[in-house]
Amino acid sequence: MIHLFRQNGFNICLDINSGTIHLPDDTAYDILSRCPAPADYEKLKNTDKYMAGNAEYDQAYSEIDQLIGEGSLFSSIDIPEIDGDDSEVVLKAMCLHMAHACNLRCDYCFAGDGEYSGGRKLMPFDVAKKAVDLLLSKSGAKRNVEIDFFGGEPMLNFDVVRQTVAYALGEQDKHGKQVHFTITTNGTILDDESCGFINEHMDNVVLSLDGRKEVHDRFRKYPGGRGSYDDILPNIKKIVEGRKDKSYFIRGTFTRENLDFAKDIRHLASLGFTDISIEPVTGGEFEMNDDEIAAAKEEYERFSVEYAAQSDYNFYHFKISLYNSPCIFKRINACGAGFEYAAVTPDGEIYACHRLAGEESFRMGTVFEGKLSRELAGRMQRNNVTTIAKCRDCWARYFCSGGCPATAYFANGSISMPDDKACELQKKRIECALAVEAARAMKGGNDE
Repeated sequence: MIHLFRQNGFNICLDINSGTIHLPDDTAYDILSRCPAPADYEKLKNTDKYMAGNAEYDQAYSEIDQLIGEGSLFSSIDIPEIDGDDSEVVLKAMCLHMAHACNLRCDYCFAGDGEYSGGRKLMPFDVAKKAVDLLLSKSGAKRNVEIDFFGGEPMLNFDVVRQTVAYALGEQDKHGKQVHFTITTNGTILDDESCGFINEHMDNVVLSLDGRKEVHDRFRKYPGGRGSYDDILPNIKKIVEGRKDKSYFIRGTFTRENLDFAKDIRHLASLGFTDISIEPVTGGEFEMNDDEIAAAKEEYERFSVEYAAQSDYNFYHFKISLYNSPCIFKRINACGAGFEYAAVTPDGEIYACHRLAGEESFRMGTVFEGKLSRELAGRMQRNNVTTIAKCRDCWARYFCSGGCPATAYFANGSISMPDDKACELQKKRIECALAVEAARAMKGGNDE
């Protein structure tokens, strides 16, 4: 299968199975647009009226034949069988909800003001310790494992974050592991001590800032209604300056009220931030309607032209791996929720992912039991692009890997029914990313 589209002045052909991008001329584009499958191509080649003496079409057919022979056009792929056989769960990452509490009241928060509708709670160290033990014991032969500190706002429970890091580092060698840490914070209560600790121990940091002050303060505010931009900005600048070569993301959210979100990306870049992610809101009163989705897609497309011409910062959604793509298992089911990744609440309950915390049908067990639901893990693993009806024939399936199961669940009540709006935006972002790669390849002199 192939996916053809025109964007930013390019004719673009994506070979879906191999992930190869081609930039056909108008003649080749015309041919390919009439034959989405190999059988159609062979039939067209044998009957095309242009074949008789038309040098342009003869040349185009010759080049297409060569690409087919090289395996980069109309390629095939061997799909492994994922049985999800309810065997022992092998974890690679665990998200610790250090706080079901937050000092902000963001209007679009999926977690109910950070409390996940269960009241204010902080994770005790004994729960965090049990979670670390479970991750280390349930990670099988995996050498590298990850602990994500999440909330609410995890910095409200910073003492336990520090204790947990120290404990994990003290235990990792006993299990032959290397533990990596990440933290997601709103940045409001960072100080010199916490910034230093985070920059020393956290392999990645996700820092929440929505963009322009007026956009950020509209949604990310304190209980009394005061915006948080002026408090956050100096704190996250401080932590980013101390990151050196360590990873971080400035993570924002856009809604129906700022469909000009490219201005927020530019604003963040103007502040010197080099790794930026602006995500569309999902669900709730600020979710976009169909017309607003169309406007957001146009904004992505306009911004992709500008983004392709610069190299000062990275925009997460336009970064795409074409040459070192994930293994086929990751292309089929990427996030590993429920079978490689799990989330732990302050009470020690384990759920398939951080967004599904509190949803009983996705409860996997507790850290005190030390067991994880094999049945749920198998169900989550079997939910992939080979089994989700909407994904099987979608051209974007090996880039999005079926999308977020939590988004699907909250939109449609089923992890097997992807959210249409999320899909539309995802596909446009992938097209934009491919157009960016095409523009940069042409600038570098590679016009394949």
